[in-house]
Parts: sequence; structure tokens; C-alpha cells
Amino acid sequence: MSNKLFCEGRWTEAIAQYQKLLEIQLGDADIYYNLSYCYRQLNLLDEYFQALQQAIKLYPQEGKLHFSLIIDLRRNGRIQEAILNAENAAKCLPNDYTFKILKYLTVPSIYENQEEINFYRQRFIQGLQNLIQQTYLKTKEEQQSALAGIGRLTNFYLSYQAQNDIDLQRQYAKLVHEIMAANYPQWVVSLSMPKLQPNQKIRIGYASHYLHSYSGTLWLTGWLRYCDRQNFEIYCYYTGNEPDPVTQQFQNYSDIFHHIPYNLSAVCEQIIADKLHILVFPEIGMDAQTMQMAGLRLAPLQCVAWGHPVTTGLPTIDYFLSSELMEAENAQEHYSEKLIRLPNIGVSYPKPYIPPVVKTRSDFGLEDDAVIYLCCQAPSKYLPQYDFIFAEIACRLPEAKFVFLRGTLLEPRLKRAFAAVGLNSEDYCVLLNIPERLDYLMINLLSDVYLDTFTWSGGNTTLEAIACNLPIVTCPGEFMRGRHSDSFLKMLGVTDTIAENETEYIEIAVKLGLDLAWRRTIAERMSQNHDRLFDDKACVEGLESFYKEVCSKHFSA
Repeated sequence: MSNKLFCEGRWTEAIAQYQKLLEIQLGDADIYYNLSYCYRQLNLLDEYFQALQQAIKLYPQEGKLHFSLIIDLRRNGRIQEAILNAENAAKCLPNDYTFKILKYLTVPSIYENQEEINFYRQRFIQGLQNLIQQTYLKTKEEQQSALAGIGRLTNFYLSYQAQNDIDLQRQYAKLVHEIMAANYPQWVVSLSMPKLQPNQKIRIGYASHYLHSYSGTLWLTGWLRYCDRQNFEIYCYYTGNEPDPVTQQFQNYSDIFHHIPYNLSAVCEQIIADKLHILVFPEIGMDAQTMQMAGLRLAPLQCVAWGHPVTTGLPTIDYFLSSELMEAENAQEHYSEKLIRLPNIGVSYPKPYIPPVVKTRSDFGLEDDAVIYLCCQAPSKYLPQYDFIFAEIACRLPEAKFVFLRGTLLEPRLKRAFAAVGLNSEDYCVLLNIPERLDYLMINLLSDVYLDTFTWSGGNTTLEAIACNLPIVTCPGEFMRGRHSDSFLKMLGVTDTIAENETEYIEIAVKLGLDLAWRRTIAERMSQNHDRLFDDKACVEGLESFYKEVCSKHFSA
């Protein structure tokens, strides 16, 4: 009965039934796991964590219990507990490489203050050295455990610390490559470029876990849509399993489309069998299996694009496909790959469909006379050293309301920032949970100003805000990941709201809030220039020129 209710998603009833069962008998590990899952679905986090901890005491050898506990403690900002539990898991399961990685490389998803960033960076640097020293790949068991570990985790959160990660990425990537080479020695050797027979086309492969509606790959549909079919044959490899209408687009734009979910060796075999000239990963660093594949040599030339805008450090990735508008002059210093600056923003982003306004501010509990500043980035993009900016804007504009869409974890920091200037954050900060896409777009349409994040700016979110003609305040950072919005506005030709520093950012944000006429002028100019930014074909021509050039070098070699 418990499991039946569980399978039907009747979480509250399932909990009651599981609890009855546990009163009668000692449950097995799966019962506790399912019980904890029910609590999580109902967002009862304390009960969720307690159920997992209770289960671990009874079943210390059950890896999935430890894994769920550690990952979700970190996700919910309880970083010290996450690390303590990772250390405990590594003791309980000393031969499981997953917990070695978690013990040494866990960093927060958000930080309380700047000192914490420095502390956890140093901890990561030392932890990476320890992990490398304690990685043994002599026996089959050691090789397979290491393979499974790097197949569950990436070092995704490191790059939110806003520093040059090239050395750390190289060290971690070398480790990944060595683990992959130990398990698949046949797939790390160099491959010769297949000769082009008369009437044959250059074969380009795109491999991703995210060939569905996902912010890191939506832009890729444009590369495929405007592809020169006379000269190129497109192969897509979809390794995830959430097909939707965007997946159908990828299929329609491909000559060959393979859907091979959660099967590393099968997808690698297929890529090698297809004898590609170039293999492109739209992102490396978000999905663990993609990182494993990228640590192998599956095509003569391998590239990564900016779906995850950080160097991979991998010796098996030859080129980083970026954007001439996003990269600083010295940008090659940030990449282990050879940097390719494609025209404009480097991607051909399809213009989003924006519905008519069918809701009002009151539907979201927002006042009509407030000046709504939309703050819609993931919590990890908000670094503590910039919290004062919201409070400073509020001091100058009492009507300001800052709408955070995923801001619960930021609440304690916002309270401190506003209290520092004698204000109550609850008078200014609104934390909304918007699961539906229509509601998300409505919030964009009903807001007055979009506040971009420092050091790691909006990508998809900024492009959608532009489609809604929502004025954007941004300040470009040192690295490409902090320069997305800057490049979009430059391409759009609306650069009045790009700030050079924090002071200017505040000035622009306040002026937009106070000056309705200027705000409308900016929105109108954005609206008139959409065609400059969306569905850009120049970057596709630049991309294909690059493909032809690198292939011809290898053909003549």
C-alpha cells in the first residue's frame, strides 16, 4: 500500500502509511529512502533530512542515502553539515570514489560573505591535491569506482567564485582524463581526419544531455536551423531523457539523430562509428556524463561552446567556441582550449514567443505604484559583496520592490544588507516562486527594470527580458561569464544602461526607476532593434568558416 501510494505521487498518504509500517517492523533502506523522498516532494526539509539521517544510522553502507543527504544539504545552504556528512560517508564507504570527491571538493552554492569565498577556494585547492594523491587506478575495482564517481558529479559551483579557474580546471580535468583513459584506453588515442570523398559533406556532431528546452542549449537550434546543408552533415547525440518540442526541433534539423540516454559506452561507440570530422559539446561542466565523454577522444577535432561558460581544462578539447562581443582582449589567458571568437554573440538565439499580458501585478501580490526591479538569477550568481546595491537603490527610491524568483537562500544576507542602512528588507524584497513559464514571462512583462548580476550575468534570462522589452542594468565582469548581458545590449545597440562600476550601476538603476519617460524610451528602442540580436545568421557563417578552415588544415596535413 505504501509503495502504491508512493508510485501514484500521493505523498502525504504515503508518509502516513510508511510510518505505520515502521512502527510494526524495521524497514529496509528503500522504505526510508522513499519516505524521505515524500518529505522532499512536500518541501518538508527538516523531516526529509531527519529521515535520511535515521536511515544512514541503520544502513551506513547505502550510498544513495548518503549521496542525497550531502547534495541536498549543500543545495539548501547547509554547507558545513554537507561536508561533515561527506566525511562520514567516506569513512562508511572508503572504496566509493564518489564520497572522496564530495569530501574534498564540496563548495557552497551560495556564500555568506567574501571571506567565505576565499576560505572555500583554499579548501578546494588543497582538497584537489589530496584527491589527486589518493586516486588509485591500478585495479579494475579502483578504475570502475573512480569512473562511477566522476559520472555522478562535476565541479560546477567552483566557477561562481568569480576567479580565473584555468589552473584548477586543468588539474581536475587531467584527473578526469586519466580516469577515462584507465577505463577506456581504446578511446583516448588520436584519430586521423576522415578524407572527404567527392560529394561528401563535413560531418559535425553535437552531443549533449540537454537537447530539450534548456537554457544552456536553446541557442544551438539556431546553429542547426541556419546550417549550410550543401557542405555539412549534422549528427546529434541526445544523452538525456526529457524529450519535448525542442527535442523535436533538434531531430528535425539533424541529418542523423541518436537518442541514447544514460549509456556512456553506447553513445561513445556510436560517435566513433559515425566517423565525424568535428565533435562539439554545447556545454561541458553541468552534466557528469558529458564531462566523461569529453575526457575521451571520440573525433579528430573536439570543441566546446559556451553553454557552460568556463574553460574545461581538458587535454581532449581543442577549441572553445565563444563570442567576439563577450571576450576581453586578454581572454585567451582564461582558456586551456584555443579560443575562437565567433561573430557577434556567437550563437543564433531564436526570438522567444512573448504572450500578451493576461495577468496583473495584483495576481502576484505586487502593488501597482511600486517600481518593480526583477532579480531572476539563480542564487549562486548573487555574490555577497554586491548585496549592498539593493539597499542603496531602496534608500534613494522608497517605492522600489526587488522581486527575487529563487531568493529564499539569500534572505538572511538581504536582511543584513538592508539593516546596515537602517531599512527592513521585508519592506522591499519580495520572494516569489514561479514554476509556470507563462507566469515567468508575465513577471518580466509587469516589471519595470531587470537587475543583472555581477561577475556572472544572465544569459537566457536576459535574452527573454529583452524580448519583453524590459530595460536591463548590467556591469560587465572580467570573464566571459560576466559579460553576456553586456554583449546582448551592444548587439541590440542599446548601451545606455551598461554601467562601468557599482556606483554607476546604482545611478542607472535609480534613474530608470524615477524617470518613466526615459524607461519607456529605452524599452521602445529595445523593441525596434530585436532583429539585430535574435536569429543572427552572421555567427553561423563564422562558425562554418571555422569548421571548413580547421578541416582543410587537417586534410592537407
